Amino acid sequence: MPALKAALASLLIGTATVPCIGLAGAKAQTVSQPGYSHTTQCFRDEYREEYIPGTKDRPGYVRNWTEKVEIACSDTPSRSSTQKHQTADVDNNDCSQGSVIGGLLGAGLGAALSRKEGRWVGVPVGAAAGAVVGCQVDGG
Repeated sequence: MPALKAALASLLIGTATVPCIGLAGAKAQTVSQPGYSHTTQCFRDEYREEYIPGTKDRPGYVRNWTEKVEIACSDTPSRSSTQKHQTADVDNNDCSQGSVIGGLLGAGLGAALSRKEGRWVGVPVGAAAGAVVGCQVDGG
């Protein structure tokens, strides 16, 4: 009976301390697909033991195994980050030259086609329309 008590005591002490030992060996697994969100799950291997009591004819023994247990991840990024940075398509066409030339031509055309008091409206409208057309022609 004293041997059984000693075995059970060591089993309880071992079971209580083993989860604390495995914290350093945590492994992270990141699951992601391009264009979608990604999740990170962290696991550690826990060592387990179970005492199987015996009889007079068959002695007891200790059964042991390891289990993969999910744990909370630390906030530090993993060393093997394999995320690809996506670059956005940037429209870098500059149509400022076409706008200036088109605005000048449109203002001139508006001044030539308008009469008397209509020139106060014709010149600015012609300049605005010419700027839009010039920008489109220049590639913007």
